[in-house]
Amino acid sequence: MRYWLPVVAFFVLLLLLMFGLNSDRDKNALPSPFIGKQAPDFELPYVLDPQQVLTPASYAGKAVLINVWATWCVGCRQEHDFLLALAESNTIPIYGINWRDNREEAVRWLERLGNPYIASGFDGSGRVGINWGVYGAPETFLIGRDGTVLHKHLGPLSPATWERDFVPLLRGGG
Repeated sequence: MRYWLPVVAFFVLLLLLMFGLNSDRDKNALPSPFIGKQAPDFELPYVLDPQQVLTPASYAGKAVLINVWATWCVGCRQEHDFLLALAESNTIPIYGINWRDNREEAVRWLERLGNPYIASGFDGSGRVGINWGVYGAPETFLIGRDGTVLHKHLGPLSPATWERDFVPLLRGGG
């Protein structure tokens, strides 16, 4: 009998592991504590014009995307063409937070690859990103008209993730 207990325990743990790995939840999701709450307040100088300042008042009353990006970020380069297309479609205003980067490199990036942002704030120290709960770039937040965080997406945006995760929220009144 004492030999069966470890065998039974092993199979129970194996079943729990298999259930956990095969569940329908998004294994890449790191939920934001801000979902359903007001987006964090911030004040950042623009990447392209440090004399101007990006704050939540810049987009108050509108549903917007806040895209956290950096020039050193491979995923940011992967999503950049999609962000340009989304910006050109005028579906939703896109604001950026250039996170833990070099301003001159960020300016060159936007000039060379195109600028999908209404405005992009420069967060060289990363403090605003920390306040937003950013784990790494790219991350994209959907902010509702009332200033609440409706969704957080980790990793590069694509047409498929846009249609699956963002469009239904926007149709719901975002």
